[in-house]
Amino acid sequence: MDAGAPFVLVHGAWHGGWCWQRLAPLLRATGHEVYTPTLTGLGERAHLLAPTIDLTTHIDDVLAVLMYEDLTDVILVGHSYGGMVISGLIERASERIAQAVYLDAFLPEHGESIRDLGLPGLDELAATHGEGWRLPSLGTAAEFGVSDPHDAAWVDARLGDQPYATFTQPITLSSRGAAIPGAFILTSGGLFPAHADRARVRGFTVREFPEAGHDSMVTMPGSLAAMILDLVHTASPVTTS
Repeated sequence: MDAGAPFVLVHGAWHGGWCWQRLAPLLRATGHEVYTPTLTGLGERAHLLAPTIDLTTHIDDVLAVLMYEDLTDVILVGHSYGGMVISGLIERASERIAQAVYLDAFLPEHGESIRDLGLPGLDELAATHGEGWRLPSLGTAAEFGVSDPHDAAWVDARLGDQPYATFTQPITLSSRGAAIPGAFILTSGGLFPAHADRARVRGFTVREFPEAGHDSMVTMPGSLAAMILDLVHTASPVTTS
């Protein structure tokens, strides 16, 4: 792999490209191009929030970056819900992708949706607080592991509603990306240790970084950058179910 291979960092639910502001410069300083797209309906694209946005929309968002920026040999990093998006990208654009890093992320199997993966009460929450089609954040910055008050205020001010169809649409996967090396970084408890276990079964390189918390790109960007840069040289092949 080219030492200057481009990174594409894919944020999680309720976040936006803004969440990578501290991590991206550290990766760029090592000679990599870094792209931090914001998925439709979130962050600075919140004005586009609509019932029609689903998982396919978000996969298309990042696929367009790969195509229009003419990116190849890409290192994908997907945080939390972003694991669903990068899994879809591996399925649809494996020829452009060199490696994939799942950062405290969902690692889906064929036919699964976020709603299937252990988050109870989502339908009721969307119906009660989001007109049935959008979902307010399930956590605050503090619950995402951001303990510094200034940082927590910065994150909380930017969290936005998630289009709910992104959580209900099942993902379509095959073995197309089986040769792409994968890695997993586990930074929190709850749902994600089970996905780290899936990663181990699939032969991924798995690292644990619990002191960082879920939003590790905010809390400990320097240590996270070092870990990611190390992992991209030791990742193991992705396999799909």
